[in-house]
Amino acid sequence: MKKLHIPHVSQSSATELPYPDNYFDAVFTDPPYYDNVNYAELSDFFYVWLKRSIGDLYPDLFSTPLTPKSKEIVANPVRHGNQESAKKFFEEMLKKSFQEIYRVLKPNGICIIVYAHKSTAGWETLINSLLDSGLVPTASWPIDTEMKERLNAQETASLASSIYIVCRKIKREETGWFNEVKEEIKKHIFQKLDRLWSEGISGADFFIAGIGSAIEIFGRYEKVMDYEGNIIRADKLLEFVREVVTDYAVRQILHNGIAGELSPLTRFYILFRWAFGEGKVEFDEARKLAQSVGIDLAREWNKGFIKKEKEFIKVLGPQDRNLKELENSTELIDVLHRVLLLWKDGRREEMKKVLQETGFGSKDSFYKVAQAISETLPKDSKEKKLLDGFLSGKEKLKEEIKEEKTIGRLL
Repeated sequence: MKKLHIPHVSQSSATELPYPDNYFDAVFTDPPYYDNVNYAELSDFFYVWLKRSIGDLYPDLFSTPLTPKSKEIVANPVRHGNQESAKKFFEEMLKKSFQEIYRVLKPNGICIIVYAHKSTAGWETLINSLLDSGLVPTASWPIDTEMKERLNAQETASLASSIYIVCRKIKREETGWFNEVKEEIKKHIFQKLDRLWSEGISGADFFIAGIGSAIEIFGRYEKVMDYEGNIIRADKLLEFVREVVTDYAVRQILHNGIAGELSPLTRFYILFRWAFGEGKVEFDEARKLAQSVGIDLAREWNKGFIKKEKEFIKVLGPQDRNLKELENSTELIDVLHRVLLLWKDGRREEMKKVLQETGFGSKDSFYKVAQAISETLPKDSKEKKLLDGFLSGKEKLKEEIKEEKTIGRLL
């Protein structure tokens, strides 16, 4: 008979693991997701009842009135005075945890890190902590883990998947030059993005998966520098990755044909719908997406389809806009929204006049954009229903516009 190995479960701090150096073959960890959940406060609800029911069986675990909170690794600005201090605390403590993992792993040992935060700030702290630990990322992949029906996913652009980052305790290359590393990342990331796209990964998950792929290259080096001698940290890496993924995504969404013809605002609208759907997102995330297509978001909000609601940004669909306010705009998205509202009201002749006057009626790019947006939206979306209804008669509409244009020339 085989001898049974009884597992041992213990509780200790992630920053001070009670094990010797080079002890484990593998470590699996699901660290806190930056500022998503204040776990200790949430645990208090259960702690008080567990203390009453089983506290005498585990006195060491229930020695305090409530759960200990001072060393909890979360970015809590209330606990640390402000957001910057909270971020610094989280990054430093996470780095210590990863360094402990590095210490207890055997040479060439494997570490799996699960992460699911959608904000750039959350990823900056994770990447910087990981790079400073000595662990070398060798692979990453998104895996569906999050419930779409969960409370914090409602009306927001929440992630559907977590990123699994595979690291090893191996020697890193000494220095990488950022220009050369960027080319390495581009080559690697396009191959990875092709596969992610074919497997149906989309939206915010696609951006985050792109970050994971970039870490595989960036993390090979002890440090990455530019030619001026500046050390490149996670903020610069993420800025570059977002530009690469944005360019790739817009070309794929539009099936490569017309990406270069579109204005920055139209590109932003398409990407926002693809990445975040009809949900609202934190301002900083929307700002970074806008930045990647050349838009200063602060100059655009509350002027057209971009609306700022407290700390959130929402992109309005045609059903949320005023027909009168769209009359003088020649921006493709505004014209599309105006046309959709006229189509909805059955004002076909006015709709054709708008398409003729703006010149969009005879441009394939106009209809391709409408189709691309439709493909990013769920079946029950009001905007999708308007788009699909309009597009169902596009061939007849284009023919009528062409005929009327010809007659106008003859007259």
